Amino acid sequence: MLSIPVGATRLCDGATRRTFLRAGALAVPGLSLSLTDLLRAEERAGSRSRHKAVIHITLGGGPPHQDTFDLKPDAPAEVRGEFKPIRTAVPGLDICEVFPKIAKIADKFAVLRSIVGAEARHDTFQCLTGWKLDELGTLGGRPCLGAAAGKLLGPAPGSAPTAVGLNNIGTWRRAGHGGFLGPAHGPFLPQGPALSDLRLKGTTPDHLADRRRLLAAFDTARRDADRSGAMAAMDEFEKRAFEVITSSRLVEALDLSKEPEKVRQRYGDGKPYGKHILDGSPTANEMFLLARRLVEASVRVVTVPYGRWDSHLDNFDFIRDHGPKLDQALTALVEDLDSRGMLDDVTVIAWGEFGRTPKINKDAGRDHWPEVNCAILAGGGMKVGQVVGSTTRYAESARDRPIDFQEVLATLYHNLGIDVTTAQLTDPTGRPQFLVDAKPIRELVG
Repeated sequence: MLSIPVGATRLCDGATRRTFLRAGALAVPGLSLSLTDLLRAEERAGSRSRHKAVIHITLGGGPPHQDTFDLKPDAPAEVRGEFKPIRTAVPGLDICEVFPKIAKIADKFAVLRSIVGAEARHDTFQCLTGWKLDELGTLGGRPCLGAAAGKLLGPAPGSAPTAVGLNNIGTWRRAGHGGFLGPAHGPFLPQGPALSDLRLKGTTPDHLADRRRLLAAFDTARRDADRSGAMAAMDEFEKRAFEVITSSRLVEALDLSKEPEKVRQRYGDGKPYGKHILDGSPTANEMFLLARRLVEASVRVVTVPYGRWDSHLDNFDFIRDHGPKLDQALTALVEDLDSRGMLDDVTVIAWGEFGRTPKINKDAGRDHWPEVNCAILAGGGMKVGQVVGSTTRYAESARDRPIDFQEVLATLYHNLGIDVTTAQLTDPTGRPQFLVDAKPIRELVG
């Protein structure tokens, strides 16, 4: 296989790797197959698998379960708060009034109301791995979903990275890391200088049409790869044919200007961000649209940090600001995936690192509450249109069907096509490690 070097790419671990431009046809004496030819042959043979992906929306700070998807209207005023429940398209499922769009298509969602085992810390780590932060810490920690999926499933099709983290800054917003697999397996973070490095450098479409220039670029690629030792890592590419592309597939996916204005308006922009963001993530609705474009570009796991839900003060103002924005973005994403025939293959999940106290504090806020929290999911071929689990009268603990974080992660792995009962990763000591110590949520996938 011949590759065109198009400049250095700064990855999430800070290491520089050469980005290669995939080119046209597999050159074999007497045979020339284009990528299109191969894909058509795969389609005829029924051997082409559907692309599975997860869009992981982390609600940093811990949204209040009793003011979102587990309201307690019969509780005392100091517990139930200011919001009223509204009915949804699913009988028996009532949610907060700030989510009218979700209510209308609730049959496309599943709500988990009894998630337990949270750590009382502001960190996305447990949502992204299923494990507590110090698990295997001396070995580098547990790898996140995207890192483990990349290791087990191999590179994403095409030129896309296996996992991408959007707006990744600080522990509230981070998209996970490679853990004991090493930083090279961590999600790609397309922000700052890294994004500009992805653009095709030194080669134009006219150059690609010029055979002499193309061959010269091929020769340069091989020499550079030999010097860097990268040839040893190129074996899998030798088995595939490549189309000639003039810019990174990832950069194309990140270019929202290619989306019709009507689609962009449907998602909204989540502005104004206002006082409620502080040190958290912006309510940037366009990140949901970027996530859809990235999974279309064959990314397996996209992490989207959204908002700052740490409502020790003015809890209800927080929800009035964040709730309708999330309502618009999440429903736009699910309906968009559905209209494109992607929803059965793409799992969408939105949740935070813990819940919040049943009793409202003196500052009209709710404090940290690791005893129980909730999540909302869609797609992935799951059994949706249902609630799994319940909490006690004041939403202070799980009443029935407690669901561990690892069960949620086991479900996400399952939806990616990974069997958590058999799949293992080898840690730096040579010991095999299971991904999680749990099975997928039977109500969703059983």
